[in-house]
Amino acid sequence: MRLTRTADLWWKNAVVYCLDVETYQDGNGDGIGDFAGLIQRIDHLERLGVTCLWLMPFYPTRERDDGYDITDYYAVDPRLGTLGDFTEFVRTARDRGIRVIADLVVNHTSDHHPWFLDARSSRTSAHRDWYVWCDEPPADGPKGVVFPDAEQSLWEYDEGTGQYYLHRFYRQQPDLDIANPAVRDEIARIIGFWTQLGLSGFRVDAVPFLLETTGQQDAGQLPDPHEYLADLRSFLGRRSGDAILLGEVNLPYPDTMKFFGDPSSPRGDELTMCFDFIGMQRMYLSMARGEAAPLAAALRERPAAPGDGHWATFVRNHDELTLDKLDDDERAEVFAAFGPDKDMQLYGRGLRRRLPPMVDGDRRRVELAYSLLFTLPGTPVLFYGEEIGMGENLAAKDRQAVRTPMQWTADRGGGFTTAASDELPNPIVKGAFGPKRVNVHDQALDPASLLGRMRSLIERYRQAPELAWGDYRVLDADDPGVLAHMSSLPEGAVLVLHNFADRTVTATAVVPGLKGGRLLIDLFTGEAVKAEPGGGVSIELPPYGYRWLRLNTPLDDPDRETEA
Repeated sequence: MRLTRTADLWWKNAVVYCLDVETYQDGNGDGIGDFAGLIQRIDHLERLGVTCLWLMPFYPTRERDDGYDITDYYAVDPRLGTLGDFTEFVRTARDRGIRVIADLVVNHTSDHHPWFLDARSSRTSAHRDWYVWCDEPPADGPKGVVFPDAEQSLWEYDEGTGQYYLHRFYRQQPDLDIANPAVRDEIARIIGFWTQLGLSGFRVDAVPFLLETTGQQDAGQLPDPHEYLADLRSFLGRRSGDAILLGEVNLPYPDTMKFFGDPSSPRGDELTMCFDFIGMQRMYLSMARGEAAPLAAALRERPAAPGDGHWATFVRNHDELTLDKLDDDERAEVFAAFGPDKDMQLYGRGLRRRLPPMVDGDRRRVELAYSLLFTLPGTPVLFYGEEIGMGENLAAKDRQAVRTPMQWTADRGGGFTTAASDELPNPIVKGAFGPKRVNVHDQALDPASLLGRMRSLIERYRQAPELAWGDYRVLDADDPGVLAHMSSLPEGAVLVLHNFADRTVTATAVVPGLKGGRLLIDLFTGEAVKAEPGGGVSIELPPYGYRWLRLNTPLDDPDRETEA
């Protein structure tokens, strides 16, 4: 299990928790979350079992895209605090054993960033070639537009200089030209600055768009963008040897693998981790059908990350729950099951919902999804509020529906703030999933709550190194509703079964190398299950039920006694 290296490879068994400072905890009563408030909530995160915090953008912004339209990469938005507050937060988190990573959003800037203001001031300005310009844009129409409901072209005309600038996202977010060596050097300085202040790495926003050069007039002469990503990883390694790059790469598996870099490198030489978008989307298809096959197929297709790289698993990403890698019929199935109303859908490709309302609050199905999160191969990533089963507010615009204030208590402001509701960055969730019924305070007092179960899932995950470090395989099960999978190390193995069906099943999974009569121990109850002749393990699972079973001796050593 390479125990001597686990500290160096901390991301392999981390529990990552994504939050937006603006909506997590208001520390001064102005209605906006801030670093002072976040520091007050570190104990909650420590008790939950979080080992790495991922901060969504906290930089100065025009707030035209929830902080992703950045106006200064070297500062904290004044609404959220100061650099001093940031460094105090990082120190406090480190004292609790929690690392911090942050969004690196350098594929574009705000159109109010000083670089772009200078760039559009004159065709000969110092920063002109930091962005991508042309006299006449290609006749591409909406092709490649990320937000087709808001934009119809990748190009926006600038009246002052009489040229068009490239923007793959919103028009107020002009794309940087990463082929420009000066831009590359500046991005390295940004990384170096925040690493020096204590960050353990970055979640890299929209990586394929960062490296995309299609549409640029000199694309054929530009350097290999993957060489640039490797240079960025090398620079980060020199500044902080155990820092990571976690990449948002929503592509098919063969294309995503390219972003890990050279498979012969001990750690890969580009991204440290990539999100498993394919597995996440297939999970929802399995949940919609009540059958394990879609997810099982994805897990069998997924290549192993090279070297010490790793996949990141998640139940939902922090914006829309994208389903773009399902075909049209499959996406329609998931829409029908979990978001049938047009108002629940976004861009025709995803859902702006959280899981609990999608399954009508069915605790069994919620637990099933999070049991999968902590047992499928990869590093689990939680989105804030998932630990208590928060819902969405569809009255909020677009992706803001799932970026509502954190619900700490049953109070009017949900314990997030003492300010009036009209002063909040996003409206608080109402109804069955509002703070009166869903909050941290009440669930912390109830061991049987979802929060209690999430703590237990994380604790068992941390106690089962096979899940993070072991060799993984999907096993055949004799019921279409059941996913059986195993992670194994020389010291032992963990067998996990999940029932996607709304019926009780008795499933038998055959474990290669397992001898009849050996015992597997339930990690939650301590119950022993005896293997059948031929290595079969028969388990009864209730509707949407799951079991984690530990085998404490090697699969290929039938003479050793199993510890009960």
